[in-house]
Amino acid sequence: MNGAGPASADLIVSALVVLGGVFALIGSWGLVRLPSLMERLHGPTKATTLGLGAMLVGSVLWFQLAEGVWTTHELLVSVFLFVTAPISANMIAKVHLHRLRQGEASAGAGPAGTPAPPPGAADWATHEAPHDGTPGDFVGD
Repeated sequence: MNGAGPASADLIVSALVVLGGVFALIGSWGLVRLPSLMERLHGPTKATTLGLGAMLVGSVLWFQLAEGVWTTHELLVSVFLFVTAPISANMIAKVHLHRLRQGEASAGAGPAGTPAPPPGAADWATHEAPHDGTPGDFVGD
């Protein structure tokens, strides 16, 4: 750092950046090494998101403690990341389940096997078309 802030600020920010880097490395390693798509989703959506969050918090603290300036750039990036990561993971998982049910999956099932169908007469939301008399059938809505 530039030496303007206290040594404790340097230690806190350094610890957050190193912790974030470790989480990002573990998440990236999981993305590459885990066998199936559903298992690989956990790398970028969990560990890498936490790693980037720790690095962004470290950046906010450095600007506040060492420079005396509040920045909103890191907070906006954090909000965008924490909103879009779960949504994109959900969409990828739904497409994967749909392709498995349709028999289109190019890769075989992972160690956990193919997903079991939902209990009862229900079907996965990505596969079930609206039936007559249900919301979304466009008849009488």
